[in-house]
Amino acid sequence: MNKNISYIFIGLTLSLGVFSSCNENKPKGSRTDTPTSGAIQFVSDESFSPIIEEERQQFEFEYPKAHLKPLYTDELTGLKMIRDLKTCLLITSRGLKPSEIAYIKTKNIIPSVFPIGYDGLALIVNKNNNDTCMTVNDVKKVLSGKVKNWNQIYPGSKRGGIQVVFDNKSSATLHYVVDSILDGKPIISDNIVAANSSKEVINFVSKNPNAIGVIGSNWLNDKRDTTNTTFKKNIHVMSVSIKDKATPMNSWKPYQAYLLDGRYPFARTIYAIVVDPSKALPWSFANYISSPTGQLIIFKSGLLPYRGDISIRTVKVKN
Repeated sequence: MNKNISYIFIGLTLSLGVFSSCNENKPKGSRTDTPTSGAIQFVSDESFSPIIEEERQQFEFEYPKAHLKPLYTDELTGLKMIRDLKTCLLITSRGLKPSEIAYIKTKNIIPSVFPIGYDGLALIVNKNNNDTCMTVNDVKKVLSGKVKNWNQIYPGSKRGGIQVVFDNKSSATLHYVVDSILDGKPIISDNIVAANSSKEVINFVSKNPNAIGVIGSNWLNDKRDTTNTTFKKNIHVMSVSIKDKATPMNSWKPYQAYLLDGRYPFARTIYAIVVDPSKALPWSFANYISSPTGQLIIFKSGLLPYRGDISIRTVKVKN
């Protein structure tokens, strides 16, 4: 018997323009880097390290005289470093507040803040846990500590208490949850803990059948899958529904297509924050990520690039 199977394909057309061009002036002070050479350190929230590593490696391949040393840390540390001018480039999930911009301007520097892409806030569970659909309201109740047992969401569940684990207590991931999901209310429940990295979250969930991990979706794409439609095999990624009751038919995972069309509700913007009056290597790397090449890297990683015309096609295949 023939069956119609629908596949979603995403096409990307990138514009040829870049966000801004770098000038060729010599850096001031003790810095010796240029737009395509030298050595600098930059900072990124750890939750974005997989995609930023791909960008860094390709940039250094194209510009062999450039050496970028990443510091993957939490968002609070990165923001403090950018405000104190301890770094010229920060990648994180929010722009600068007006007060932060005003403070940097007192040092006679005008910061540049621009979006470079989007990822999804992913909820992961143990591979032996088949209860993988939740509503947005369920997620809010779990993350606020109002729901602490699996049987409060799935009646009859024998899994017991829910243990929620984040990547870091000061990470962009946790701040997104507080600001965008919990309406600014702090997380104080005793069953919600923080690890030291996204990798530790994945490892913890893979060993604990009652756990829910909260991480950036760019950690989950299986590199063996060139279509970016599967995730790592040692955990399950939860589907989230905006409906009152979650079912497999109305719940969605953080795939590219569902980040684009809004069906997956927890999408966040990735920003580059640059304070580089010399417009040398930090500025050049940030611009590279916004260029057609850098945006294509984001696209191929399974995330959404900020720049470019993206089209979705549904193709029906008969078996």
